[in-house]
Amino acid sequence: MFMTRLLSSIVLVALALTTVLAGGYVLAAVLLMLALIAFGELMKACKLVEPKGIRGLEIIGYVGITAYYLLMVFVEDSRYLFLAVITILVAFMFLYVFTFPKYRAEQIMCAFFCVAYAPIMLSFIYLVRELSYGIYSVWMIFISSWICDTCAYGVGILFGKHKLVPVLSPKKSIEGALGGIVGSALVGAAYAYFIVEHVILEQKITWIFVLISAVGAVISQVGDLAASAIKRNHEIKDYGKLIPGHGGVMDRFDSVIFTAPMIYFLTFLLIHS
Repeated sequence: MFMTRLLSSIVLVALALTTVLAGGYVLAAVLLMLALIAFGELMKACKLVEPKGIRGLEIIGYVGITAYYLLMVFVEDSRYLFLAVITILVAFMFLYVFTFPKYRAEQIMCAFFCVAYAPIMLSFIYLVRELSYGIYSVWMIFISSWICDTCAYGVGILFGKHKLVPVLSPKKSIEGALGGIVGSALVGAAYAYFIVEHVILEQKITWIFVLISAVGAVISQVGDLAASAIKRNHEIKDYGKLIPGHGGVMDRFDSVIFTAPMIYFLTFLLIHS
């Protein structure tokens, strides 16, 4: 299992490097694919997949997500992204009203959540990449997520004594959580000092990246725990089996999903073009 997980991680890192460096249509296409898969995994976890007939909830979700990503890539005005999200919600409400009482209110709300949670939040990876200096700041998403996860695991194994959320995740410790934050901040500092400082000369970018990576690490751990809580509520082990040793897209990108929007807004506010 360890070797399978390690090999999968190496492949994932290689794919992330390739697609993020390429940016543009390549990155958007890969994110759209991940978003659609994540939506399907969440719908299945929430038991919203209809066994037969016209699958209205899924159709609206898949079409809406695809439309959102097309607007993101081909329309510069970001206000249309908000319009797309509202339109998806309105479409779900149309389905609710005109097929009543086929669906319950909580099913409609949960279906919209499945659209907003992973698919929409994943799109912020592309939005960060498109910012000024985005080719540098986009890596903070992965430093804050995957580096934090690795450091938290290592520190937790070595020094973990105090449980962070004992009911939800008994193996996670406060020491591990702090280790993840510090580890992310240190890697973010090293990345900024040795690489980004030579590009963005008008700002003390190292301290900005330390702040971004530390805040992102906190958010990423909440994202990881939130995805675990959903699995616990629905009594499933993994969201899927797409990635050997890891599970589904939601299992591997749970922390990235939460981190990406935060990195976008911190980068937008703190790093001047």
